Amino acid sequence: MGTVYRVGLTVCDIVDRCAGCGADLNLSAAHLYPADAHFEAGNKGTFSFSWVDDARLQFAKEDRIKPFYETPNYWGIQRKRTRLLCDTCGHLLGHVYDDGPPLMRGHGQFGFGHSHTVPRAPRYRFKIKALNISYC
Repeated sequence: MGTVYRVGLTVCDIVDRCAGCGADLNLSAAHLYPADAHFEAGNKGTFSFSWVDDARLQFAKEDRIKPFYETPNYWGIQRKRTRLLCDTCGHLLGHVYDDGPPLMRGHGQFGFGHSHTVPRAPRYRFKIKALNISYC
């Protein structure tokens, strides 16, 4: 599968594959967040998607007790996230974070704004090094 892009007069089919085994991950540019989008967990060296094909991935819960930066005035201690693994070979591709766009309008419960109080959509964050991207 893949996503078809028109570049000039040519049509390019871009396929995102696992760097470990070469399996097609069926990622779509229609669900790709813009490169300049800001997320609390960052986006350096990654591609972030709003949707993925669950049949091509394994999801493994991860619960770490480690300080992490969330906002300028708030540091978190416990980070709960989900690891994204290739369904074919088990290669680590990235993580699922809960810092996507808010699922509600306003500034959170009782006016507080941290991601722990504002329900947010999941963000599927893939490491660029974990993907083998093939172009035309």
